[in-house]
Amino acid sequence: MVSPVPGLPTGIVVGTYDDYPAAQKAVDFLSDQKFPVENLAIVGSDLRQVERVTGRLTWGKAALGGLATGAWFGLLIGLLLGLFTDEGWLAIILLSVLWGALFFMIFGLAGYWFTGGRRDFTSQSVTVAGRYEVYCQHQHADEARNLLARLSLQTGTGTPQP
Repeated sequence: MVSPVPGLPTGIVVGTYDDYPAAQKAVDFLSDQKFPVENLAIVGSDLRQVERVTGRLTWGKAALGGLATGAWFGLLIGLLLGLFTDEGWLAIILLSVLWGALFFMIFGLAGYWFTGGRRDFTSQSVTVAGRYEVYCQHQHADEARNLLARLSLQTGTGTPQP
């Protein structure tokens, strides 16, 4: 029985892949072959945190970022409040966008000020894996290996485990 809570998988590695789409394709292939895929897990190994620097953070960018976020948030609040009124809903939406933009701009500037110049750049972070392994429960491992060997021969991708 597979646990409903994600955790460390049990079973045997039946395939190793260089990227997630290849591992996903292997599981999809097994599903197409009517294999009981609930006995599988895709596990990323050799994890790396990659942070790509996207630009310099300035007072203007901090203000503009806060303003844009606040405008979207204000629009959402305005639309929700507008549901509960019969008249003046346009004014409610416009004022919500305005107040949201103003407050979030202030928060964006305050946040930038509190960093004290220690992080004057913007970035995006992602966690990537060096390889992906498909684990299978013991009782179905041989069947999974045989099917993945067929897929590997057809496409020339992946490394089925012996």
